[in-house]
Amino acid sequence: MAYSLDRAEHFGQNGYLDTRGVAETAVPFTQAVVDGLAQGGGLYVPEALPTLSLDDIAALAEMPYAQRAAALYKAFNIDLPDEAIDELMARAYGDNFDDAAICPITSLDENTHILELWHGPTSAFKDMALQCLPHFFGASAAKLREEGTLDNEFMILVATSGDTGKAALEGFKGVEGVSIGVLFPDGGVSDIQRKQMVTTTGDNVQVWAVRGNFDDCQTGVKRTFADEAFARHLIEDHRIALSSANSINWGRLLPQVVYYLSSYAELVAAGRIELGDPIDVCVPTGNFGNILAAWYAKQIGAPIERLLCASNDNRVLTDFINTGTYDISDREFILTSSPSMDILVSSNLERQLFELTGRDGEAISRWMADLNEKRRFRIDADTFARVRENFSADSIDNDTCLATIREVLDAYDYLIDPHTAVAFAAAQNLRGDNPVLIASTAHWAKFGDNVYRALHGLAPHEALPAEVAALTGCELNGLIAEETGKDQIPAGLAQLDAMEVRFTEVIDSGTEAIEEATDAFLSR
Repeated sequence: MAYSLDRAEHFGQNGYLDTRGVAETAVPFTQAVVDGLAQGGGLYVPEALPTLSLDDIAALAEMPYAQRAAALYKAFNIDLPDEAIDELMARAYGDNFDDAAICPITSLDENTHILELWHGPTSAFKDMALQCLPHFFGASAAKLREEGTLDNEFMILVATSGDTGKAALEGFKGVEGVSIGVLFPDGGVSDIQRKQMVTTTGDNVQVWAVRGNFDDCQTGVKRTFADEAFARHLIEDHRIALSSANSINWGRLLPQVVYYLSSYAELVAAGRIELGDPIDVCVPTGNFGNILAAWYAKQIGAPIERLLCASNDNRVLTDFINTGTYDISDREFILTSSPSMDILVSSNLERQLFELTGRDGEAISRWMADLNEKRRFRIDADTFARVRENFSADSIDNDTCLATIREVLDAYDYLIDPHTAVAFAAAQNLRGDNPVLIASTAHWAKFGDNVYRALHGLAPHEALPAEVAALTGCELNGLIAEETGKDQIPAGLAQLDAMEVRFTEVIDSGTEAIEEATDAFLSR
């Protein structure tokens, strides 16, 4: 029997606002997705959220994942026809994932559940959104062209700390009317992550290594987006506008809301919890998008009690949640065993603060200006109290991260990657009486060097034995699989050594260098 959530009568009833209050009117979903970033640098959020009953949520377990996602998109009342949403979701969540459940849950014990978000084509949680967003981006652009409000093509510009880049490349390659360029910190991603990006096929893709860290990449991309002169040049000379596939794009965030609602339904259906029982959710967090999605799921109706924010040694979010001050003015950027979380500027925190201030765009603008100019800001007492009502936070150092990988394998015969280890350790420190759902954000084979260190008692930055260091990332994964018996390495990771390296260019992180590289790519 077909199942659908109630849908408002008119598409226009739920538009999208910007977090800094610059836009005079709300825009529809399709415009928000195509724009990526709102005018004035703010982020789009929905004017209103749907409300789901417990029965609505439980019923999600009765249908395949693609239909769950479609039902929830319809509940958000996006301005695309129901049949189009169904078709796009069927394309997004099908045999491109290696498990029919799309994001299955493994229960380590009766109160510890691992949400495996890495069964997509690039073996990272970013696939959950980036196998979906390109389809909705293309449909949104087509709709706006039909309405006569759009006559250009797009360049997706993405800064990545490792996983978003490949997932975006894989999602957007071959998409008509769209080109994509990805920037990653040179030397700041794993060998497997680098090879995944630089071997990407497709005529509409480009990859640059950047001198600097992820924050340098992200800041350069944000400033490129804010350069009005460059935007005019792209339109006038290329008929192209910039857009984003980072989690600043609401089209990246909404698919993540889906899997938290879906997961609660799965736990109920499996008899792990009773309908209505509260759970806590622990997320390894860098840019704050994944944990923000869990917060939105809570507002919509999922009985999520506490949101457990797990940081690595780059503990800016943990310090913020515990003090109310976000301060990177004198904070060292630390390269850790969980590199996808090596982030100091957490873009999606802006959305969270907008919601927790009662949608005060003036306060957000002031705090974001302080962050840009002073490298710090402090929120008011009322907003801080709301943060504390929802979130707990802890940071896990490199040594503990690696020790946790070994401990989980020994205790549960389950091998996890370093990011999941950060979340597991934080969950053990922060949990109360509720069952905990831990977001597992990558397959262990994406970070074989640090998994090897963990299994062999090596320190986080200790050199691998010479014979091991001489192995490629794929060969090292094969060794780990032989040692542990965990031999189900995804094909997309196992075959990387045989792929042609297509992209070798290294550029500076400044706006001028990024703009020159982008222009050269579009002029090829």
